[in-house]
Amino acid sequence: MKSLLPANIDLSAVEIWQQDESRVGQQGSLTRIWARKGTRPRKIRQQQFLSTYLYGAACGESGKSFCLILPYTDTEAMQIFLDGLSKTIDKGKHAALVIDNAGWHTANDLSVPANITLVPLPPYSPELNPMECVWRWIKDRYLSNRCYKNYDDIVKQAAYGWNEFSCRTEIVKSLCARSWLCLP
Repeated sequence: MKSLLPANIDLSAVEIWQQDESRVGQQGSLTRIWARKGTRPRKIRQQQFLSTYLYGAACGESGKSFCLILPYTDTEAMQIFLDGLSKTIDKGKHAALVIDNAGWHTANDLSVPANITLVPLPPYSPELNPMECVWRWIKDRYLSNRCYKNYDDIVKQAAYGWNEFSCRTEIVKSLCARSWLCLP
């Protein structure tokens, strides 16, 4: 990873963050629920297609996190996310941001802020991104088996789920820390 970082960066000032997006909406996730043995509980699943996207990032070492809820996934939305994340990184720190290979993460017209370095995962390896565990945690607890009235309700519930996750620093650390995700 050292070769990806700017040459003048002090490695002790580098924080490793992970980033990913997740769709939240009316065609949402189903998850397990408690039920009396021998019964098959019914859950409603919406057929409409309203949705939004959580753009999230977290640092497994510090437990810090950042999220934006944006209506689409493209280079413009990724730029908005990077600009926002850049402002939350502590002064004097540099974020090595682990990303997947979505087209909007590697677009040529993406302007990466000076205090962030993008570190792409190998192709076809989403299991290496700890943010996948974050999305599962949030959806299992706050977003699955739900019906949403409208777009604003989707945004409200998505924000609630993220806020419940991000205020629990120990959960952020436990879901995002990996022993192999470190600097030499």
